[in-house]
Amino acid sequence: MASFDTTSSSISKEPTPPRRGWASLRDLTGYQWFVFAVAAIAWMADCMDQQLFNLARVMSLTDLLGGAEAADKAEITRWAGRSTSIFLIGWATGGLTFGMFGDRIGRVRTLTLTILLYSMFTGLSALSVGPWDYCLYRFLTGLGVGGVFAAAVALLAETMPDNARPFTLGLMQALSAFGNCTAAGLFITLGLLELNGSLDSLKSVGLSAWRVLFLIGILPALLVIFIQRRLSEPESWVQAKAAADAGTGRKLGSYGDLFGGGWVTKHAILGMLLAFVGVVGLWGIGFFAIDLTQRIFNASYTAEAEALGFTGKAATDYIAGQRIIWAGITSLAINVGAFFGMSSFAWLSAMIGRKPAFAITLVAAAATVALVFTQMQTRFDIIWMNVLMGYCLLALFGGYAIYLPELFPTRLRATGTSFCYNVGRFIAASGPLALGFLTTSVFASASEGGLYPDRPFRYAGLAMCSVFALGLVVLPFLPETKDKPLPE
Repeated sequence: MASFDTTSSSISKEPTPPRRGWASLRDLTGYQWFVFAVAAIAWMADCMDQQLFNLARVMSLTDLLGGAEAADKAEITRWAGRSTSIFLIGWATGGLTFGMFGDRIGRVRTLTLTILLYSMFTGLSALSVGPWDYCLYRFLTGLGVGGVFAAAVALLAETMPDNARPFTLGLMQALSAFGNCTAAGLFITLGLLELNGSLDSLKSVGLSAWRVLFLIGILPALLVIFIQRRLSEPESWVQAKAAADAGTGRKLGSYGDLFGGGWVTKHAILGMLLAFVGVVGLWGIGFFAIDLTQRIFNASYTAEAEALGFTGKAATDYIAGQRIIWAGITSLAINVGAFFGMSSFAWLSAMIGRKPAFAITLVAAAATVALVFTQMQTRFDIIWMNVLMGYCLLALFGGYAIYLPELFPTRLRATGTSFCYNVGRFIAASGPLALGFLTTSVFASASEGGLYPDRPFRYAGLAMCSVFALGLVVLPFLPETKDKPLPE
């Protein structure tokens, strides 16, 4: 009678199927987790820099234009719009330039250069003496800020297994909210110090709160040490580089190839329009909720100071401290919502597809931005409304991190992703200017002689919500990439 060897060594085992959903993160190796950590920290630090500027924008320009007593409020509004637009132009320029470098010289080297660039010029922003050099530093900072995203997402997308890719990319983008929350926490801390006069010693040597914030922005440069010690280029990029060096005609980081026609060019143009919507929604409207908060509650802070019997310097410190604290709370609320929104987009896009997830999010973003700009009245509203807006509006950016790398082949991935994510900023740079123009010109009469000073700003924000409709128009012409490998 025949016998059979039933030892475990002779039994063929079915390969373990890849995990799905968030469980896919359990399939990552130690090195893949290291790559994720570096990319996430680089992007968190980048976002901290962006948010430091958003928080300190009005305060810093008020100081540079002569102080709260001397500065003209309309002039502050105009310079706030200009500085934001200039920052976005620098961001777009850096994104296009370093996106190309990301494909040509590698993801890791590009990430290193861009981190050093934005850290150095954030620190130099603290030395500004007027609005013009302040804007110059913001432009130069923007060059580095713009280059980080494409290098980080390309590095991550090409290192991760297919089943975990959307979740690692979505989580990386979600963790950027911690960078923003760090900035808000620093801002609130400085507000508390301002409130009790603890910053007086720093002010005596010319270090006001906003200058301290920008000096803290130098710290991300330390990340470069860890990047250079262990991080290596993804194998797919190494192979693409070898093919390009062998003279196959498949160039790395070529805008000529990106716009040479065919599906790649179509993806670049439509992807840019999709990203443009989110950029305008966030930088042209959403982040100005911080400014809206200050407009609404300035009179309340003054009345509270009087009710508490504060006069002179004590009243000034109280008002300044309240402005800083509640600006920080606004930012914190937006970014708490952002973390959950971007994480939710990763799950939703894996469940129902990238395009349906974008469609739902675009409608929700428009509705919640309109809610904030028309209905925010109380300090409790600052918290719950901005959490809701952050959830819906920033979820779009979770989508960009997941979707844009899936539209391009390896040799053009950083270039194409950066083009989509950044070129729209040249156009989006008009968003803050448009908001300022609508506020100070088109809807200026809505203030009714100063009786309702926040109304022009509210109406301007509401009018700009129409930009979200463009995303819904573009979506049908883009491909669905759910459960598909990265194109090579």
